Amino acid sequence: MPDPTLSPQDESRENRIRRLIYRSSYTGTKETDKLLGAFAREQLAGFDDAELTCYEDLLDFGDPVIWSWISLQSPEPANIDNPALTRLMAWCRDRS
Repeated sequence: MPDPTLSPQDESRENRIRRLIYRSSYTGTKETDKLLGAFAREQLAGFDDAELTCYEDLLDFGDPVIWSWISLQSPEPANIDNPALTRLMAWCRDRS
């Protein structure tokens, strides 16, 4: 279990990416696990620290909400300015 007193700034970049890949791969539903896990494995190494924070914020929305956006069941929220969401949506479009 991660140390709750360890802030993201204290965590190494490599460990942060590993944690986010793990979190992306075990969201709750198989479909989202596969999609977010693949995205994280392919893309997160190219994210800067600010983008990693945005991606982490995106994961906080939860599996059902993220799935509704990437499956186009719900429109992308206009009031959310999150570059990680923009990259995820573009990555999903490129794969279809």
